[in-house]
Amino acid sequence: MSPASAVHPNSRWTAWHAARNVLVVRLDNLGDVLMSTPAIQAIRQSSPQARITLLGSRSGSALARHVPAIDEVIAYDAPWVKGASHGDLTDRRLLTTLRRGHFDAAIIFSGCTQSALPAAMMCRLAGIPLRLAHCRENPYDLLTDWVPDRDECREGMRHEVARQLDLVRAVGFHTANERLVFRYAATDVLNMRRKFIAAGGDLDRPYIVVHPGATAASRRYPAERFGIAAEGIRRDTGCQVVYSGGHDEQAVVATAQAEMSGPSVSLAGQLTLGELAALIAGAEVTLCNNSGPAHIAAAVETPVVVLYALTHSQHTPWRAKAHVLNHDVPCRDCLRSHCPQGHHDCLLKVQPDEVVEAALDLIEAPPPVWAPPRPLHATSALAAFG
Repeated sequence: MSPASAVHPNSRWTAWHAARNVLVVRLDNLGDVLMSTPAIQAIRQSSPQARITLLGSRSGSALARHVPAIDEVIAYDAPWVKGASHGDLTDRRLLTTLRRGHFDAAIIFSGCTQSALPAAMMCRLAGIPLRLAHCRENPYDLLTDWVPDRDECREGMRHEVARQLDLVRAVGFHTANERLVFRYAATDVLNMRRKFIAAGGDLDRPYIVVHPGATAASRRYPAERFGIAAEGIRRDTGCQVVYSGGHDEQAVVATAQAEMSGPSVSLAGQLTLGELAALIAGAEVTLCNNSGPAHIAAAVETPVVVLYALTHSQHTPWRAKAHVLNHDVPCRDCLRSHCPQGHHDCLLKVQPDEVVEAALDLIEAPPPVWAPPRPLHATSALAAFG
């Protein structure tokens, strides 16, 4: 066992490239799995004969069918990951599943605030001979190869995508294309179009997508303000406004719609993941919080305005045409699900007209009624990572 970054490539890379049955572990949210896809693609391109299995949470595992590099998936809600529910796969059954998988190698992707060691222990007990992860302390025999974790949650830290690419690069996996990977099928497009029409949408008119939900309260821009901003964009461009969200976000969408004086379409609770991606891919721009749709937009190359709470600096849209809006606060990088100060200033000090201006700036071919935007007043920047 030794730090992978300190080992001469010829002494370890050969073993990793010889692995033909590789387990990749990413146990948190769908967006986190999506940000790991460039690293997974690097494994596929460097070892095209390898079989790659994703061990992910039930929510994250839903992405597997949209990533061609992933051959199989094991869904497991890990008790050491925040927000995990009690799934059907217990720790004992997981260990049995991993042993029966006869994996040659395991690569554990984790954020800088997470420990990879519980997953490393499971992989070691399962008899997986090669095990790689970031680690802050010496893991001794829990990992055969490791990269010292020096990331700190603060402004200017490396992006989550770069973190995972650096991890696999330490054992010789590289890719020429570092974009996020998301593939949707023709059936996803057809089903989305059918649902779009059934909800009252017009496929012959341009549209924007508004996704006002997010799993953590600290990352939610008020639904009312999303509605006000959406109405401003509709009025200035003539674009249709299409809302998306999960079944549990229908009330949030209704709140946003109530702030509009013009019509809108709601597909909340109606779309599969592939259909959501197809919807976003056809949009002029997407408005959302720091959530999965922001990363889907980056993957399908749709411009995106992200109301980005300053709870964590590492997860802005990767290599995307984007405006990231927030108001700087001294309590940034709090890593909290609820604003610890109670004021939520990092988002509440961004006004809806600033969201409108950001969206108009990203729409490439607006109707003639569109006017050039005024300078943005909120903290805003085109996504710079990558």
